[in-house]
Amino acid sequence: MTELLEPSVDFVFKQIFGSEENKDEVLLNFLNEALRETEPKPFVSLTLLNPQLDKNALTDKQAILDVRAQNEDGKQVNLEIQVSNKYDMPKRSLYYAAKMYEEQLGEGQFYKSLKKVISINILTFNQIPNDRFHNIYHLREDHTSELLLDDIEIHFMELPKLSLKPHKMDDRLVNWLMFIDGAPKERWEDLAMDTPGLKKAMTTLEFLSQNKEARALYEMRKKALLDEQSALDYAESRGRTEGKLEEKRDIAASMLQKGLPVSLIAEVTGLSETEIEALNKKLH
Repeated sequence: MTELLEPSVDFVFKQIFGSEENKDEVLLNFLNEALRETEPKPFVSLTLLNPQLDKNALTDKQAILDVRAQNEDGKQVNLEIQVSNKYDMPKRSLYYAAKMYEEQLGEGQFYKSLKKVISINILTFNQIPNDRFHNIYHLREDHTSELLLDDIEIHFMELPKLSLKPHKMDDRLVNWLMFIDGAPKERWEDLAMDTPGLKKAMTTLEFLSQNKEARALYEMRKKALLDEQSALDYAESRGRTEGKLEEKRDIAASMLQKGLPVSLIAEVTGLSETEIEALNKKLH
């Protein structure tokens, strides 16, 4: 039996949700579930704004393989999955939403022609400090929570939070997210039973998993993403280490100024006596 590719890898995600073949069944149904709380009526049709996939970008750790679409009313949606926590998701998401909003306005056009933009971020890590797996943000007044305007809407869907509380099996958005999170195949039938479009997404994943070229591109992309995560982990580790070292030096400097012996300072801080002597010379 062929091992399934991971839907949460952005290359696979874009093939499932961002292809012309799947936009009217997979993408449309997913968006209508994702936007059930905020859109007064379901989307009827979609135009993909970036259907192409640049295979050369798969080795670029910084490449963004998002899905961008426009509905029949001119509203734009950017759908993106993120597996690496770069600690900048709120700013990054706001930047892309604002960019989508600004790019609509051509020379000589009026501001009233601007249409709503929606940014949907599916994350494989926790970002928002609450137990809700789906958080939605708008521009609101601080005291009254009155909506200024509905033109910018940002969603965060955090896959790790799906297990924090029980969910009804008829929650269609949960079914979609569990599939994206890599639900085992034996659960597929239950997930797809009452979730329009999900069966087609599953069929697409099976096809991609059996396709030699797709699997080779997947492995290439996964390696790039793992390399990026390793670099991020290393940078974070270095930051923690350097922060602790700086803290130790501050403590040592304070103890030196109080006239405490170098041997005691070395014992307390873990710094070598040579390092402490050098620090003492800088202080004097």
